[in-house]
Amino acid sequence: MATEAPSSMLSLASQICNHIASIFSKPTGPHPHPLDLMVTTLSTIAAQKGHVFLYGVGREGLMLKALCMRLAHLGLATHFIFDMTTPPITSNDLLIASAGPGGFSTVDALCSVARSYDAKVLLLTAQPETGSCVKQASVVCYVPAQTMANDRDDAEKENSRPLLPMGSVYEGALFVLFEMVIYRLGEVLGQSPEAIRSRHTNLE
Repeated sequence: MATEAPSSMLSLASQICNHIASIFSKPTGPHPHPLDLMVTTLSTIAAQKGHVFLYGVGREGLMLKALCMRLAHLGLATHFIFDMTTPPITSNDLLIASAGPGGFSTVDALCSVARSYDAKVLLLTAQPETGSCVKQASVVCYVPAQTMANDRDDAEKENSRPLLPMGSVYEGALFVLFEMVIYRLGEVLGQSPEAIRSRHTNLE
């Protein structure tokens, strides 16, 4: 017999989803809207048969691994950095990296290496003006969400325990953004649901 979900659970779920959704109503100027920027950049790389490399640390990295998988389902040549089969990056390729708080030593270094080989670097960040990784970015994809760079300040202002701690707002926003990107990019590339599904692994 099915049981109804407790109202407290539905309330928490709604609060979390609404908080993440509100991120996409915030202005990003002078930076372009992240959805349009990512779709345009990825469709250009797809047209020139380039490879897409992705990297992020921690939970940001998990969101980028999910994007890597879906881009492969769309038919792009995608690689998550440090996988053993990752090929060399070239001037025809794109690195998508994330540094929500603005910079990480590993992300800084990888972006620098990619640029040294004339690859394009799309940096996802919530700190587009002050982050160290921005120096190496070809394009900056601004996601205006809370990260560990400012979560303590926000918690002190609200004087309460945050529903989404540390970088959870940013990481949740990345998941939603990437789902929108895949949906829109599938349309641009003319990929049917059947074609996308056919590329899913059968080794499960």
